[in-house]
Amino acid sequence: KVGWYNAVLQPAFHLPYPDDTLAFVVLSTPSMFDKALKPFLNKERLKIIRDPVDQCVSHHLSRVKEKFPDQKVDIIYDYEILPSRKPKFLAQTAAHVAGAAYYYQRKDVKLDPWGKKKIYGVCIHPKYGGWFAIRGLLLFPEIQVLFLEQSAPVDCVSTEEKRIELLEQFNFHWQDGRYRDIIEVKERYSEEQKAYFATPPAERLRLLGLTREAQ
Repeated sequence: KVGWYNAVLQPAFHLPYPDDTLAFVVLSTPSMFDKALKPFLNKERLKIIRDPVDQCVSHHLSRVKEKFPDQKVDIIYDYEILPSRKPKFLAQTAAHVAGAAYYYQRKDVKLDPWGKKKIYGVCIHPKYGGWFAIRGLLLFPEIQVLFLEQSAPVDCVSTEEKRIELLEQFNFHWQDGRYRDIIEVKERYSEEQKAYFATPPAERLRLLGLTREAQ
């Protein structure tokens, strides 16, 4: 429910819907790369004008919207920002309140070792660890779910030591991606996918054999 999200945030970040409004948080799993992104790029290779992943997600969520012709469906993407430069929604908070992934933050560590350093939180999925992404929100403004029960996210990094290790790795060594494997995972990005996301955006199409000329 939108109300679960609004309840844990300052008013500046609230979504402008009634509390009982139904919302879905959309995640992409490791297999998205082969099952969705590569087929999309092959089909749309002449139309890629922004970020290929963003366009792929937009394409698929638009198709979801078409499945509900009698319903109003609002989509908010993870990359969208307001005129104030704030994000349109806080993806990790949304994933946590929806029970999709646990958002580990500084407040989840009792004996904080970081002093005055800025420490960012990170979501961990019980099956994919850090090998997933939060892509958007699907909102159904005309559907009110008064009796929907909230499910807590799985607390899969449950010890103090592991939480400190997770936040250390994410904040200070995020480039090596070790934080993604803080738990035993069922599936992770392929080597090709890792290379793709490690490549500067301007060169990603060439990596997949789709050149700028085609674009």
